[in-house]
Amino acid sequence: MNQEKLFEIASQFAIEGEIAEINALGEGFINDTFVVTTAGAAPNYILQRKNHIVFPDVPGMMDNIKAVTEHIKAKVSDPMRETLTIIPAKDGKLYVQDGENFWAVCLFIPDTASYDRADSPALAYQGGVGIGRFQALLADFDKPLNETIKGFHNIRWRFQQWDETIAADPAGRVKDLQEEISWVESRREEMLTFWSKVETGEIPTHVTHNDTKISNILFDKPTGKVLCAIDLDTVMSSTSLNDFGDAIRSYTNTGAEDDKCLDNVEMSIEMFRAYAEGYLSEQRATMSASELEWLAFSGRYITFEQVLRFLMDYIDGDKYYKIAYADHNLVRTRAQYKLLQSMERQYDEMCAIVKELSK
Repeated sequence: MNQEKLFEIASQFAIEGEIAEINALGEGFINDTFVVTTAGAAPNYILQRKNHIVFPDVPGMMDNIKAVTEHIKAKVSDPMRETLTIIPAKDGKLYVQDGENFWAVCLFIPDTASYDRADSPALAYQGGVGIGRFQALLADFDKPLNETIKGFHNIRWRFQQWDETIAADPAGRVKDLQEEISWVESRREEMLTFWSKVETGEIPTHVTHNDTKISNILFDKPTGKVLCAIDLDTVMSSTSLNDFGDAIRSYTNTGAEDDKCLDNVEMSIEMFRAYAEGYLSEQRATMSASELEWLAFSGRYITFEQVLRFLMDYIDGDKYYKIAYADHNLVRTRAQYKLLQSMERQYDEMCAIVKELSK
């Protein structure tokens, strides 16, 4: 996008100072992100073009982010650094709409560091602290949040999509995938039993981040300590276990998500312990007995969901996930299934670790 257009969009927000330059930041898979640099002593900002295909309700998403960050700001000692600060448009809205595109701005937090992956137990521990603290700060949040992505981590909804996709078989692949389909079907009852406990309230719902990879934790550069959780586009109400399970899926995998060599893929119990210890150091006091009972299972639940989703997309003709080659989604399916099997083998030890750390 050309500079003139970016300047035009950014100037519609209530930012301080004169805009000096706007530069791309990273190569996001979903949103387009830019740093807005201002002249003089005025703060800098983050400008994002929100993906309205992935997030069909951008106004609702921005309302969620505003409500959650205001709640956090009222509780922390440095509210301008310990959570995001949303900058409204000059007309008071939390976004600017340009045709079908939606744009949003937040304050740039200086003197921070982030990591692309957790490559050590020490960093996994800090990642657990980051998400645990985020959830603990929001444990008493009692306002309704918009469901900006339908059925996110809802396995009953995923199975409905799955059944429809299997029946339609649009790419004609079902006949060659009976073994892989059996992986999903053999665990259907177990996964639905878990989710029914969320539906009945036995496992309570809270504010959840829903994208808990290490790159969404910001660290304070001077101290090296966790500062805040960022990238709050997926914030919604669900079980806090989803956030834990999603982190375990990504942090503990000794291989790649799409590893062709399945010998590389295992769940590292050392990384599991490190993340769980960091997470529970912040979140333990706010968790119910049922949440603690099912915490270790959440890693299996989210990994299973990803097996289902990768395989379903392959059966559907690769319409959702970007692929680099013809069988990419099938490779992803098999790698995630290997990770799931590793979790199942080590499940008793995972439960024992949670029980030990919960005392």
